[in-house]
Amino acid sequence: MSAAVLDGRAPKRVPRRVLPGFNITLGFTLFYLSLIVLIPLSALFFKTFTLTLEQFWAAVSSPRVVASYQLTFGASFLAAVVNAVFGLLLAWVLVRYQFPGKKLVDTLVDLPFALPTAVAGISLTALLASNGWVGSLLEPYGISLAFNRNGVVIALIFIGLPFVVRTVQPVLEDAEKELEEAAACLGASRWQTFRHVIFPTIAPALLTGFAMAFARAIGEYGSVIFIAGNMPMVSEITPLIIIGKLEQYDYAGATAVAVVMLGFSFVMLMVINALQAWQRKRNGASS
Repeated sequence: MSAAVLDGRAPKRVPRRVLPGFNITLGFTLFYLSLIVLIPLSALFFKTFTLTLEQFWAAVSSPRVVASYQLTFGASFLAAVVNAVFGLLLAWVLVRYQFPGKKLVDTLVDLPFALPTAVAGISLTALLASNGWVGSLLEPYGISLAFNRNGVVIALIFIGLPFVVRTVQPVLEDAEKELEEAAACLGASRWQTFRHVIFPTIAPALLTGFAMAFARAIGEYGSVIFIAGNMPMVSEITPLIIIGKLEQYDYAGATAVAVVMLGFSFVMLMVINALQAWQRKRNGASS
């Protein structure tokens, strides 16, 4: 018998882990990450390094490319702002109200996730073009929503809405309604209750959803090319610039522009991670 049993003490139980040890799991994680992410991205940088600094700057700062940056980031930001407002409203309705067809509406929110982006672009074009159901009604008033910058923003709103709704919705579900009732008992109006009680709780999640919708819109391609018109200096997005350079066998120029987009995307991911960490820290402090 062991000494622990002879002394009357229960033997120490070694905790059983579902996964193997740290060294094995870390090694496999790094190998998988390198194979799927790091090696392809390193090839992108290596191809870009074949350019001189002057050639790189000329590729990423030409007037046509700069115009595509302005459209891509401007339309993405505007679409993310719209989604932040209406995504919050939609999440609020889904959480706080009961109505016929609620489950159907809740399911439709995820439709942009499942729908191929090319199908979304074709559907929006058929709907908003001058001969479409909506476009034909607006055409007599001189309002054009397709084949221009308006179409780009609408397509980005469509693909970014679920990110805001699905980020804010669980936070609203977990919000303590007792605090709202206490504020109402103290004489706070509905706007004061929302501003001082509800909004501080959902603000981190709303910012996270905004950042995710913004980052998703920056790299969108399939749903935009059908409705944008793709006119240089007017409605041409940066991913289309990259595709055009690839079709012209300008691989180094395409990777140079892609590196710039990758840098912006990396910054956005850092912002998202920081917002998520802030949200977890805030929720932990409040609990």
